[in-house]
Amino acid sequence: MRKLTNSLFRHYLRFRMRHIRRYMTDPHGVQQYWLERLLLSARDTEWGNKYSFQSIKSHRQFSNRIPIQDYDDLKPFIERMMTGERDVLWNGRVRYFSKSSGTTNDKSKFIPVSSQNLKFCHVGGSWDTTALFYDQRPDAELFQRKSMLMGGSLQTFGRHFPKTYVGDVSAVMINHMPWVAKPFFTPDFKTALLPDFEEKIARLVDMCSKEDVVMIGGVPTWTVVLFRRILELTGKSNMLEVWPNFQVYIHGGVSFTPYRDQFMQFFPGDNASGKKVSYQEIYNASEGYFAIQNDFGMEDMLLLLDNGIYYEFLPMEEWEKEHPKAIPLEGVEIGKNYAIVISTNSGLWRYTPGDTISFTSKFPYKIKVTGRTRQFINAFGEEVMVENTDKALALTCRETGAVALEYTVAPVFLAGTAKGGHEWLIEFEKNPVDITYFSRLLDQNLQQINSDYEAKRYRNMALNELQLRSLPPGTFHKWLKMKGKYGGQHKVPRLSNERKYVAEILAFVEKETVK
Repeated sequence: MRKLTNSLFRHYLRFRMRHIRRYMTDPHGVQQYWLERLLLSARDTEWGNKYSFQSIKSHRQFSNRIPIQDYDDLKPFIERMMTGERDVLWNGRVRYFSKSSGTTNDKSKFIPVSSQNLKFCHVGGSWDTTALFYDQRPDAELFQRKSMLMGGSLQTFGRHFPKTYVGDVSAVMINHMPWVAKPFFTPDFKTALLPDFEEKIARLVDMCSKEDVVMIGGVPTWTVVLFRRILELTGKSNMLEVWPNFQVYIHGGVSFTPYRDQFMQFFPGDNASGKKVSYQEIYNASEGYFAIQNDFGMEDMLLLLDNGIYYEFLPMEEWEKEHPKAIPLEGVEIGKNYAIVISTNSGLWRYTPGDTISFTSKFPYKIKVTGRTRQFINAFGEEVMVENTDKALALTCRETGAVALEYTVAPVFLAGTAKGGHEWLIEFEKNPVDITYFSRLLDQNLQQINSDYEAKRYRNMALNELQLRSLPPGTFHKWLKMKGKYGGQHKVPRLSNERKYVAEILAFVEKETVK
């Protein structure tokens, strides 16, 4: 019976693949369709009237009339929507809002999730992920066994607005999971939506270690925590001894590069059916489901163009300008860094989520996430992105046998004529034998990956060799917990062009040491 059910789902997923291939062949036509449809749907809203949506017919008119927005620009309108006001940024009333922090900023962002956005973008993106997995794995058994999701929590927006709900986007999606998919997921929804992350982890470990799990989706940071506790409970040496039929780990939120070697230890070799475990990257944010890895032999992702989003892109030289100019999809260049700009079917108009990407292909359009517009270091003209530091650290760990868990980097500003540099705080699971050699090798690897950093490091003329400090085990998680950012989608900021996070963490370590 289970094989028959899996076969029926496979037939539906082939239909979705045909749809995906159609928009891969006509990307610009599909994007023009969504621009027109979004403007038509919102023409009678406050914003539609303000910017005369009914008379906009082209990208040029759209970009000339509506300025690029960040969260602070839209916040007053979103707050009105959260209190029940209709037809503000999007038509009708929006009842669900995704709570997003991105990194560890004190201020949370609340992103509207309309019913259309949920259906076409988030839930649709989940089905497309499954379709692309089945396309890559003819032996896929996701609807023959159990899949596990590490979701967030969902609450009403205070007692005065009981019809407005806020929570992680994963919780909103779980709460609206199609009924046909529910029997194939674990844990139960009550556990999946628990607000207490420690309690949730404990219940997940107890329940899911006994299930026949074939897939898990989640941020690598917290999945590692879950796997370690399952192995402690079961006494097994790796996760394939716990889940012998496991097939795929679906990951996103942070780069998988620093975690890959750890996951190879969790899932060594083939599963019980003699098949290797697959790793599928997705680009799913609170604002939308943007891209999916469609070829497991490549490390880029297919940009989803028919999901209720109209895309634009900000070249790096425009990021800090007062009136930045974005380009449409047809204007992008391969290998160049862009900040993504989106207009969505939840009322985000020319909005910048803060992520940076580069294109690896235009036929079809495929991307890789390179970092965040606020997570880079360019204090000395070195233009170091998260993608660079992730690769350099992973390569250095591979060459030395060390295992790094988390890290953050900030510039070192020195007064007078002294040269600056970078300071790395790293938490290791397995410490390097020689920390001085590791630090020097890390610096060399970063130079090989980033030519701007290499130029600034040439003969120590502009930058000194990086400084590295190894932190006690558990430091980053304890710091996140202290800030009320523990669990769910919360992540350690990798890079900062200032010393805010590094200073906070070092002060936290000093305080913990004194205790």
